[in-house]
Amino acid sequence: MRPMEAGRLQVIAGPMFAGKTEELLRRVHRARLAGRRVEVVGHSLDDRGGAARLSTHLGRSTPARMLEDPEMLRGLGDTPEGAEGRIELLALDEAQFFGPALVPVLEQLLEDGIDVAVAGLCLTYDGEPFSPLPELMARAEEVVKLTAVCTVCGADAAFHIRLVEDGADARRATAAQVGGGESYRARCRAHRDPAAREPRRLR
Repeated sequence: MRPMEAGRLQVIAGPMFAGKTEELLRRVHRARLAGRRVEVVGHSLDDRGGAARLSTHLGRSTPARMLEDPEMLRGLGDTPEGAEGRIELLALDEAQFFGPALVPVLEQLLEDGIDVAVAGLCLTYDGEPFSPLPELMARAEEVVKLTAVCTVCGADAAFHIRLVEDGADARRATAAQVGGGESYRARCRAHRDPAAREPRRLR
């Protein structure tokens, strides 16, 4: 008897504002056009799109399961999705919020023959590796590393920084704070200092 073919792991990584979720949803759209059964999952911390929706900074969205515990993903390889049968692709956004426990769960799904596409931050706002993305990138068949646009000089930005107000120390804040342009900025290597001044924009 021929063994079940293992799934493929695709990782889409980069800083905030790099278009990671846009790329993930593009892959979801293509898979659905090909007639594949897709399950879209986000983290419950990400409420930008409201309940049960995954949304991008540009306003694109799709229905999704919003979960918190990676263990809740384990049943996807065994449980049929409605009347359509077993899922063929798991598309998971904001993977960094699920923590290191996500890695063995996804490995099991891959062994079960399910393809997995993951998007998330590979660095925290203070430039440290953001687990589990580095581990997943090392295990993946395909890695796409996206960059944003530096808000100071317009160069490719591989980093993002958190805006600090009222003299607060950004390093004391949790790395799991969800936000957009009101809280974070994309920065290149030369302008990673949060104090770097951005050009004044005409109103």
